[in-house]
Amino acid sequence: MMKILAVTACPTGIAHTYMAAEALEAAAKKKGYEIKVETRGSVGVENELSEKDIKEADCIILACDTAVPMERFYGKKLVNVSVSEALKGSDQLIENALKANVYSKNNLVDEASDLKEQRFSGRKGFYKHLMNGVSFMIPFVVAGGIAIALSFLIGGYNGFQVEGSIAAFLMGIGGGGGAFGLMVPILAGYIAYSIADRPGLAPGMIGGAVAMQLNSGFLGGLVAGFLAGYIVILIKKYIKLPKSLQGIMPVLIIPVLGSLAVGLLFFYIIGTPVSAINTAMNNYLTNMSGSNAIVLGLVLGLMMAADMGGPINKAAYAFATGTLVVGSGTMVMAAVMGAGMVPPLGIALATVLFKNKFDLYEREAGKAAWVLGASFITEGAIPFAAADPLRVIPSIMVGSALTGALSMAFKATLAVPHGGLFVFFAIENLVGYIIAILAGTIVSAIMLGFLKKKVEA
Repeated sequence: MMKILAVTACPTGIAHTYMAAEALEAAAKKKGYEIKVETRGSVGVENELSEKDIKEADCIILACDTAVPMERFYGKKLVNVSVSEALKGSDQLIENALKANVYSKNNLVDEASDLKEQRFSGRKGFYKHLMNGVSFMIPFVVAGGIAIALSFLIGGYNGFQVEGSIAAFLMGIGGGGGAFGLMVPILAGYIAYSIADRPGLAPGMIGGAVAMQLNSGFLGGLVAGFLAGYIVILIKKYIKLPKSLQGIMPVLIIPVLGSLAVGLLFFYIIGTPVSAINTAMNNYLTNMSGSNAIVLGLVLGLMMAADMGGPINKAAYAFATGTLVVGSGTMVMAAVMGAGMVPPLGIALATVLFKNKFDLYEREAGKAAWVLGASFITEGAIPFAAADPLRVIPSIMVGSALTGALSMAFKATLAVPHGGLFVFFAIENLVGYIIAILAGTIVSAIMLGFLKKKVEA
């Protein structure tokens, strides 16, 4: 029996890493091949490949958007692709791997170069740096948001004001003195890190902290991150020290000069106008009502389903997170979270209502989609979208847009930056919110049932 090995790793390490692993395992099982997949997600390396595994393997598949140790694969047939390719065509990928060239030291540079080119071909400049910052910020947003929600659940909306109470401690963990206070510095720091590598991190994070002092919010964090990144690049380019002193560049010269430059520019020039723009945006969103709010919900709903956890989805999420203020929910946050639940839920419902439109594997996957949708894991729709994008993506986009618009129309609000059933207690107008989600789910399912063709028995 053929033995296939694979490694999967996506930038955030949350969903795509494991979905690619599942897709490869299913494809190998269908072909009667043995497979072992090492996943490199946010929880670390799991199911790690041993020397014995590699020695016995017929070929290696790397479905990775992050760097992985390569030396262990010398002498084995190897293909190196992005995670998305494993999701779209795992069957063909396995066949390609069995016919692949043997990986050797001689082609290490070429392979690395190819991988780098693949990873960054669709992500360049502003967009790549922004997504890097957002990806690192999300865990802080989620952890902080859940801690705040638990504080409200246990002590009510004012319970955290009682000193020494569990509600106060939870607010201390998640609120402005804890995770929420780190969001903007982390965003700025990792934007700068993406631009200038490690030396950009300290000036970026310090710039983000200064932006918070000046009430510039997420907009200030974005500006601080980009400013810090490019200032550090200029410092590296124009300040040249003797070889004997070059060791102090990353620990003294760059962090001190970079931080001072970003901080002083913010205090004297940039901070006030950025803060004014940020305040105006928040006021506009806060006061938005009627048809404007519904249109905004519709657009955000479309974005949440367009790429199911990809950059467009993350941009909508980041925008919604920017509307949150500790202690109060927003309509935008509720609309985005509800819309994000719809794609997997709509598909799951379609697999139940229109069984003749899905094969056995898809119907089984539909059961898991219920859980993923209820947990706000929009990526649960990806396997279906990858298999039939022209029918699935429009269906889920329409359903999510409807949910976003209805959530806005019902004026539902959410006080935490996460979706799913387990944050329902943090929602105001829960009935309207549930109606919005159900409506989007049903519309997506009916569209799928109408658009998809019957599968052959």
